[in-house]
Amino acid sequence: MKDLERRYLWLLRAYPADYRRARGAEIVGTYLDLAGPGRRWPSPADAADLARGGVRQRLRAAGAAGLLPGVRLAAVLSLLTATALAAVWSVLELRPPAPYWGVPALGPVATLGAGVWMGWLLPALALAVGSARWARRAVGLALLLTVVVVPVAELAGLPRPPLFILLPQVALGLVALALPDRLSMPVRLAQPLTAVGAAAATELLYPWEDHYYYGWTSIQIPLGVGVALLAVTLLLAIGLLVRGDRRGLWAALTLLTPICLLCLHDLVAAGPTALHGGPNVDRFGLAVAATAVTLLGPAALGGAVALAGRVRQRTPAS
Repeated sequence: MKDLERRYLWLLRAYPADYRRARGAEIVGTYLDLAGPGRRWPSPADAADLARGGVRQRLRAAGAAGLLPGVRLAAVLSLLTATALAAVWSVLELRPPAPYWGVPALGPVATLGAGVWMGWLLPALALAVGSARWARRAVGLALLLTVVVVPVAELAGLPRPPLFILLPQVALGLVALALPDRLSMPVRLAQPLTAVGAAAATELLYPWEDHYYYGWTSIQIPLGVGVALLAVTLLLAIGLLVRGDRRGLWAALTLLTPICLLCLHDLVAAGPTALHGGPNVDRFGLAVAATAVTLLGPAALGGAVALAGRVRQRTPAS
């Protein structure tokens, strides 16, 4: 057996055992026929293709064939939400706190978050004028900026957005990495249009003199966005389920962690502080709740997959 064939067979382990026995030789033979002369290792594209195919077959065997389409639907909703939030925070970043607030400003912007939110607007532009592949790369860059801003701000002694603002953005970005390659033009154009609409709404609803960057009134924005995302997801799930399509249910489970993180600050708020009447949040309680919510989403998704598999096993074949 040649090295290349052995390595393709090893990658074929991504598929269920029954599927490998039935079609393994055919699949490996096809890849070997398409491989160039002298190749000793499978190409990265072939490895990724085998991995995707294996996951798809395992989910189909478990009765969760709609999971991947549901994740792709959740990715579109996640990017729309992340884009809207980035536009909102970009507008508010242009409102540095007045000196009497006792909060340092960073020149014409409030914090280092201004650069982070500009990075989050790039995926919308990349999807509108480019492709989903470029949009995913832009999401990866935005995720990197979001993570790096925390240590950079600490080392430089400069202000940054609060963690309860950054965490849901990271969760939304991780889901958005599953964007499908093929998207209709209306969906692609909806991304930049969402950014423009969110920025305009922020200017209208949050007058300059009343709200500044991450002031206590503006931090209620994630709660509203989280509730809106939950409502849209549930409506989509119900509408699709009526037609016998379970994508919406899988999308709702995929978005469970981002939605909960968006609402986290208000869920754990203990009451008003003495300063400006804003909500009082215990940092330790916030950290514990964020950890629990982060684990809740994957656990619920895994439980749903396991439940679907049991239901499939108990359902008699027609």
